[in-house]
Amino acid sequence: MQDLDSPRPSRRALLQAGAAASLLWVGVGRAQPQSAPGLSEPVRPLPSQAITLRINASDQLLDLDPRTTLLDALRHQLGMTGSKKGCDHGQCGACTVLVNGRRINACLSLAVMHDGDEITTIEGLANGDLLHPLQAAFIVRDAFQCGYCTPGQICSAVGMLQEVRAGWPSHVTDDLQTQPVALSDAEIRERMSGNLCRCAAYPNIVAAIRDAAEEA
Repeated sequence: MQDLDSPRPSRRALLQAGAAASLLWVGVGRAQPQSAPGLSEPVRPLPSQAITLRINASDQLLDLDPRTTLLDALRHQLGMTGSKKGCDHGQCGACTVLVNGRRINACLSLAVMHDGDEITTIEGLANGDLLHPLQAAFIVRDAFQCGYCTPGQICSAVGMLQEVRAGWPSHVTDDLQTQPVALSDAEIRERMSGNLCRCAAYPNIVAAIRDAAEEA
């Protein structure tokens, strides 16, 4: 039993003892060798893989780390920087390209998955000096400000209009029996909701897509 009359340690003494114990614990921990196996072994890169990407009607032979995304292959290996890296998580749509006519987020897809596929990027939409109708409509409607999201917006819109022509409904489609789907502003906004514009040029983007759809 503790003697109630014995002197109690001061607050400073308790703090000093705690600090000394912490330093001792850290020193012991650092002195212990790493016990996990394989930590001293050098990291070996994965063997590269040869693939052929058919991009904008031209075959591109690449030797890639199999972990390379399609977006990084386009930008870093092929110099096609039209497709932008925005979030790198498939949330903004700035990297949208067309694969076999379908729109995808290139940042979420590995390049090796598309060996032999038909890939279309923003660089391949125009026919020489003749702009794609959506490119022309974006210019007429001033449907961009900083322009960073514009390549993904246009590629996504190309894929979206193909989906409409194929009769695909959306979450806001009222009549599933009517074909083709009536492309209202609400339909355009819903179908393009995966492409973000941080400059908030949405009204002009919707107008440009509507113009291109009516012209088609």
